[in-house]
Amino acid sequence: MEDLIYIQKTFEKVNYSNQRINNREFEECVFKNCDFSSSDFSNNTFMDCEFINCNLSMIDLTGTSLKTVNFIDCKLLGIHFNKCVDFLFSVSFQECVLDYGSFSNKKMIKTKFNSCSLKDVSFASTNLTNAIFENCNLENALFNDTQLAGVDFTTAYNYKIDPEFNPMKNAKFATQGIAGLLDKYDIKIL
Repeated sequence: MEDLIYIQKTFEKVNYSNQRINNREFEECVFKNCDFSSSDFSNNTFMDCEFINCNLSMIDLTGTSLKTVNFIDCKLLGIHFNKCVDFLFSVSFQECVLDYGSFSNKKMIKTKFNSCSLKDVSFASTNLTNAIFENCNLENALFNDTQLAGVDFTTAYNYKIDPEFNPMKNAKFATQGIAGLLDKYDIKIL
């Protein structure tokens, strides 16, 4: 990856693990079966891009712009998305492992998470208005001062959310998930 700007390019089976790729622009690019784990991707721009079956675990995205980026079947362990540029930040995730990451303070209105693992992920002070968590594992995910208005949790599981500290008007929950909203009261629901 020597160029500075890539448009409509497909990268397949690229191994850039533990590498530094900075100050590049990727527009309408597709990344398939690539390994970028533990790499430094600071100050890049990804616009209308797609990552399919890639390993991006522990990647550094400080100052990086993610503008309409889709992640499908990717490993994204320990990524601090909160360090990405806020302007036009737009992502979606399908069948991804996002454990131990952070979306703190991000504006993620209508973001879709489909069949993802989000264990120990921080959503502190995140705006998730109208987001969808379809069939997602939210075990130990942190929701604190998180905007959850209209969020769809009907098929999500293992979440613990305190309604006193997270505005959630019109959020949707399945009956079996109600216990996750009452956890702090240490009561038994039968």
